[in-house]
Amino acid sequence: MKAAAKTQKPKRQEEHANFISWRFALLCGCILLALAFLLGRVAWLQVISPDMLVKEGDMRSLRVQQVSTSRGMITDRSGRPLAVSVPVKAIWADPKEVHDAGGISVGERWKALANALNIPLDQLSARINANPKGRFIYLARQVNPDMADYIKKLKLPGIHLREESRRYYPSGEVTAHLIGFTNVDSQGIEGVEKSFDKWLTGQPGERIVRKDRYGRVIEDISSTDSQAAHNLTLSIDERLQALVYRELNNAVAFNKAESGSAVLVDVNTGEVLAMANSPSYNPNNLSGTPKEAMRNRTITDVFEPGSTVKPMVVMTALQRGVVRENSVLNTVPYRINGHEIKDVARYSELTLTGVLQKSSNVGVSKLALAMPSSALVDTYSRFGLGKATNLGLVGERSGLYPQKQRWSDIERATFSFGYGLMVTPLQLARVYATIGSYGIYRPLSITKVDPPVPGERVFPESIVRTVVHMMESVALPGGGGVKAAIKGYRIAIKTGTAKKVGPDGRYINKYIAYTAGVAPASQPRFALVVVINDPQAGKYYGGAVSAPVFGAIMGGVLRTMNIEPDALTTGDKNEFVINQGEGTGGRS
Repeated sequence: MKAAAKTQKPKRQEEHANFISWRFALLCGCILLALAFLLGRVAWLQVISPDMLVKEGDMRSLRVQQVSTSRGMITDRSGRPLAVSVPVKAIWADPKEVHDAGGISVGERWKALANALNIPLDQLSARINANPKGRFIYLARQVNPDMADYIKKLKLPGIHLREESRRYYPSGEVTAHLIGFTNVDSQGIEGVEKSFDKWLTGQPGERIVRKDRYGRVIEDISSTDSQAAHNLTLSIDERLQALVYRELNNAVAFNKAESGSAVLVDVNTGEVLAMANSPSYNPNNLSGTPKEAMRNRTITDVFEPGSTVKPMVVMTALQRGVVRENSVLNTVPYRINGHEIKDVARYSELTLTGVLQKSSNVGVSKLALAMPSSALVDTYSRFGLGKATNLGLVGERSGLYPQKQRWSDIERATFSFGYGLMVTPLQLARVYATIGSYGIYRPLSITKVDPPVPGERVFPESIVRTVVHMMESVALPGGGGVKAAIKGYRIAIKTGTAKKVGPDGRYINKYIAYTAGVAPASQPRFALVVVINDPQAGKYYGGAVSAPVFGAIMGGVLRTMNIEPDALTTGDKNEFVINQGEGTGGRS
């Protein structure tokens, strides 16, 4: 028994030793296999496919930061700022960083942030926690530097500042419709800001950096320089713009009008020196401003031009030999197809000068009927009616111009005193700039022109000079635009009044009052158009409503620009018959 027990004991020891060696071998084999797998994986990542590892590492640590560039400045022709970019800050949050740091608490610093941003703390928390794994969310835009410094000093985890800019318009409502404005991302939305957006916008640069787990920059990898934006010099003279806006705004208020528009053009260059609308708005604070108020009426609103086209009728008649300078017309009222053609006051006869001075519908309609229907269509077109000015401003309309093969006599007659077509105030300003340059048609420009564009002759100089001289009578005693007269200066103008068209296409008892002209008449330098829309103070004729505004604006322009007075001396007389004493002035 003892011998048998002794024999079994070494046997069990031998089996136990064999089991231990087998397990050890298995363990070593597993370790070696795992080591081989790890070495293989390392070799795969380092030698065969290293890019994936680098990419994953970069995704965790590399960040692309934009290097912003300020929007270009807009200035007037003399360098006076009309739109500038002011440096401000944006407040943004990294939700993941905020969450990793313990989230938003009710501590004093978080309360201070909420108060500074004028956001309840619970709403601030909800905005940041809406996407806990997100890395970027704006909390406030265009924050002033003082507030930004205050928030920075709070040293809240995950709350950061970013540089940006805010557009500021020194002239405010004076240039609002022309300059327009940008949105919070500095993109042009209206006016010059929108039309020249690409020119004014630079190309932001990029900076690639490596950050640690706390968001600190630990390495600059690379950078791309930003491309600076271009500045823009307009043709506008800020002094004249302010003058035009002030007088226009006063006139709209005085006449209780719906609106008013005015455009001032340099006759010799085609540069727009002023472009204003009333009522206006404050581009520095758009809160509560309706979109309708932002419309630049000088380029978007179209009206029938009324009597302002009559100088072109007289020019056409002279060119075609229908009349001569000293011709006298029978201006007794008459009928066409049952429609009576008459004037505000009755005249038996008028000279050509008198036709313009008294704004005779009878006179110009008889001239129109003595010519082919294509005659006036051609002349109006030569002077730019029916064509967009291509000024470069978004939203400009080209007006409405008849494309007829056949014209009835009544259509031809009314076409001669400004009905049957529609124009913008800017188009009418181009017409009078062409008249002021004695028949040289130049493209209008909202940017400074240097050197001046030669232009294209569209009408004989001698005829245009003659008619310009006739137009002087309109502002003389007995003329329809005597209220536009400027002491010390000769002006050549034409007033006009047109009924408005209602939504159904029919005429309504609302009016547009025009005065358009050039000065000084001896050698025109400026063309000005004033439009008062729907005056409600009792008077509505151009001679009573818009003529005084024309005189106030043009007088200020001539004095501001130091234009030498050219008034005739007491002994001088207008060489044309003026028909003084017939009828009444102030209506047209």
